[in-house]
Amino acid sequence: MAVKRNIIILVFFLVFFACSKKENNVTTLKEKNLESQMIEVYYDAMREFERGDVIYSGRKFSEVELLYPQSIWAPRAVLMSAYGYFSQGYYNDAINDIERFLIKYKNHPQTDYAYYLLALCHYDQIVDEKKDLKQILKSRDYFEKIVRDFPETEYAYDSRFKLDLIREILASKEMYLARYYVEREKWIPAINRFKIIINDYDNTIYVEEALHRLVELHYKVGLINEAEKYAVLLGYNYNSSEWYQASFRLLNKNYDLNKKINKKSEDNILKKFKKLFK
Repeated sequence: MAVKRNIIILVFFLVFFACSKKENNVTTLKEKNLESQMIEVYYDAMREFERGDVIYSGRKFSEVELLYPQSIWAPRAVLMSAYGYFSQGYYNDAINDIERFLIKYKNHPQTDYAYYLLALCHYDQIVDEKKDLKQILKSRDYFEKIVRDFPETEYAYDSRFKLDLIREILASKEMYLARYYVEREKWIPAINRFKIIINDYDNTIYVEEALHRLVELHYKVGLINEAEKYAVLLGYNYNSSEWYQASFRLLNKNYDLNKKINKKSEDNILKKFKKLFK
């Protein structure tokens, strides 16, 4: 009886060991298949991307991340998906991918590219700066982050260029609002908008007109001394412009704009004059 019991126990352990070994082998096989499947899906996504089917390729890239999120292929797949969506104008899908990448893969070597692509997604959505500032301000913030945090990268160079364009856009919005107030004879709000242009956007194409309008409006409300200050500033920087000539014609009865201006300093005269109007 004891012998029979020992045989049963021996058979039990043999079966258990065999099942455990089989299970381990199956598990290892599954891991190998999973990685191979993930790589296959990645290249499948790349083929569809090159054919221009960004919707399908985006789904396949997402599948790569789901199959093997810890692999080096996963963050690459997210960025490829984002770029595919961006290239075809699916900006919201691209932004979702990039934001997930920045959260999930912190300190990744391609973080600079992710922020650059995110900035472009918002920049390319700028449609009417007169009505909607959201995309303008978001793109500006991200371009500034690239210049600040990744100053030596190729993305920083283009970000600086884009920031100059954004300043022009923001200045144009201020000019639009200032003209709006002028048309409705709301002089004080108009003056404030023109001042924003010369204080915050002094390197844009709108500065000359803004200076002349400040001469014009201060003269209109009886603040002759203030008008003269802006006329001097305009004459110093743009004495051959049509706006200077217009200001001269406005003030020539009361103020000599032809007087000599001391030009000893090479510094930006706009910065020096700003303190006069605070």
